[in-house]
Amino acid sequence: MRAVTLEAVPAAPAVTEVDTPRPEAGELLVKVAASSVNGFDLVVAAGYLQGMMEHRFPLVLGKDFAGTVEALGAGVEGFAVGDAVFGVVMKPFLGTGSLAEYVTVSAGYAVAPLPQGLAVTDAGALGVAGATAVDCLDAVALADGETVLISGAGGGVGSLAVQLAVAGGAKVIATARPGAQTDFVTGLTDTEIHVVDFTGDLQAQVRAIAPDGVDAVLHLAGDGAELAGLLRPGGRIASPAGLTQDAVKDPDVTVHPIMADPNASTLTALAEQAASGSLRVPVTATYPLERATEAFTAFSSGTPGKIAVACS
Repeated sequence: MRAVTLEAVPAAPAVTEVDTPRPEAGELLVKVAASSVNGFDLVVAAGYLQGMMEHRFPLVLGKDFAGTVEALGAGVEGFAVGDAVFGVVMKPFLGTGSLAEYVTVSAGYAVAPLPQGLAVTDAGALGVAGATAVDCLDAVALADGETVLISGAGGGVGSLAVQLAVAGGAKVIATARPGAQTDFVTGLTDTEIHVVDFTGDLQAQVRAIAPDGVDAVLHLAGDGAELAGLLRPGGRIASPAGLTQDAVKDPDVTVHPIMADPNASTLTALAEQAASGSLRVPVTATYPLERATEAFTAFSSGTPGKIAVACS
């Protein structure tokens, strides 16, 4: 099968031919219709996870997937060949990812039915970013009317978090680059949000809107310690980007490190919202699998939203 692979790390991803995987006990073999590029894929390609996770080469990249169940491993219940599914590849090693024509995934975790009304391309871009956005917002536990600063609002996680925060009754301040990225962020919701330029004086811009500080921060980009300084006493910051409590000087600020949990319940809730139209999966570009390296280039250049890859 064709797949986006690495022969070593660090290395640039390439589209190559590899063996089609076979489902082990408890696994599904999914014919992948769509996937997407995530920051995690770039981290792997850069070699930053060497020594932290086992790497199996040739290493197939990719976390998100949407497609059709092609075969069942021994002992699988609750799924049948032909079922439309989506989710996230969650394995204790790297190497059998979803930027490929086929992927094997656990039937018991991080996979859910694809509901009617949800486009397969959107489903293939939803899992990682959606679960991360949900877990960040759950961690800071916004009360109705509280103000949240979302740093990196133009990315996949941020653009979903903006919508979910607004739907939950929060006041949103979002960081974005002036121009097309700002237009993209303001177009995510009909509710007015404040967009500030992260290339300018962020402290001054945010304090002009929230003089006493914001109630919560989602640290998806930028300097986490600097962002924490914009919180009011007792504020909360959620960070899937590596910020820890030790890095924040203010003892009145609580840091929530996030490792997203794309469980079936979270995936199903996100899919239902997306299928109903209350949540827009912000796919702004789609590349065929044979041009997946261009998708990586677009991601690295700061293309807003999610970049999808059509795998079949």
